[in-house]
Amino acid sequence: MITVDALALPGLGHGFFPRTGGVSEGIFASRNCGFGSGDRRDAVAENRDRCRRELGPAETLLTVHQVHSPDVVTVTEAWTPETAPRADAMVTDRPGLALGILTADCAPILFADAEAGVVGAAHAGWKGALGGVTDATIAAMRALGAVPERITAVVGPCIGPDSYEVGPEFRDRFLAEDPDSAGFFRIPGAGARPHFDLPGYVAARLRRAGLRQVTVTGLDTLAGEEQFFSYRRTTLRKEPDYGRQISAIVLTS
Repeated sequence: MITVDALALPGLGHGFFPRTGGVSEGIFASRNCGFGSGDRRDAVAENRDRCRRELGPAETLLTVHQVHSPDVVTVTEAWTPETAPRADAMVTDRPGLALGILTADCAPILFADAEAGVVGAAHAGWKGALGGVTDATIAAMRALGAVPERITAVVGPCIGPDSYEVGPEFRDRFLAEDPDSAGFFRIPGAGARPHFDLPGYVAARLRRAGLRQVTVTGLDTLAGEEQFFSYRRTTLRKEPDYGRQISAIVLTS
């Protein structure tokens, strides 16, 4: 479990879980936490339960049905994987309900206002990041009593700027919808395609929304094969499926 000092706060448990330390096999080895993959359901359930136990006193570990949206759920009680709402972020002020985000190149973001006793978790691929999922998560936390200037946010392992090659039409769409994104694109060499800094862009959106305490882990899921699953790596290799790692946060008191 990867932890970050910025979230080592009283009354909180958190972790960015790598792909190691689980029971899955083959291309899903070993801690695949995605029920949406073709992995054995009992293996995924065991992997997720290991994460829950490592987090600390969490009653349950919840995930949503992620759809690359800016939609946020305020969590007041547990649900089953079959009844999970369609959304890409969660917030809660209820101890024991761990909020989990599944990723395999997209950016997981964990949020906490320890003083207010409010936490959040968001999934930001490029669509969610551009669509404002981080802004929506902060707004939902504010509705529970959080104050943006007190919120700590950590952008977890995701595809890094050296790995995220995109097309010119991708860059053009970003620039049209958010001109401030220009600085997060670069051309690494003559004739090369643009590269996009997803974690940098997400961090900038968080700061633009008023957060003062933003940390980026800088861990690249495509480059770090031993630690992380990667959708793009699977695509480049033409593999049939891929695993998902989970990032989670919980109020422990």
